[in-house]
Amino acid sequence: MKLIVGLGNPGLRYKNTRHNLGFLIINKLSKKFDIPVKKRKYKGILGKGSIRGEKAGLFMPQTYMNLSGGAIGEIVKKEKIALEDILVIYDDINLKLGLMRLREKGSSGGHNGMESVIEHLGTTEFPRLRIGISKNREISDVVNFVLSPFDSAEKALLKDIIKEGAECVVTWVELGPDKAMTRFNKRKFA
Repeated sequence: MKLIVGLGNPGLRYKNTRHNLGFLIINKLSKKFDIPVKKRKYKGILGKGSIRGEKAGLFMPQTYMNLSGGAIGEIVKKEKIALEDILVIYDDINLKLGLMRLREKGSSGGHNGMESVIEHLGTTEFPRLRIGISKNREISDVVNFVLSPFDSAEKALLKDIIKEGAECVVTWVELGPDKAMTRFNKRKFA
């Protein structure tokens, strides 16, 4: 089974914030492939189904961003998922809005949610999809920025960013990481 994990924060307060871009892409995949993500399990919510003929799990940890690793570590262990079959989707303040970077491994880049995932999996050797949320200016208060909703100009692009993120995931599942990286790593919207 391929496990696609979206990072974010649970609750209505954070629903449409920049930090919940991973959740927004999981929701898009859930609708597109009719995989309800409702089962409370492994400190998160899970849906199982298939994406283009491949068994797939869609997972959103409900432990808050900075503690995401505990939930991911638990599902990976109990479902016996190979590291190369995990794809973690998350926002990246170091990339401009909409820019995507799919990698087969790498550091946390200072992202606390990814630091937690790396700590609990005990490795950096798993695929991840970073999606940019940065503006064209310096951000002085990072915490407030990532926990704030998208502004009106960003919202105009958000639907396409989510769609492209979901298409990148589908390509990763169906054709593998190399094809997905070639097709999506240079895409940008802003």
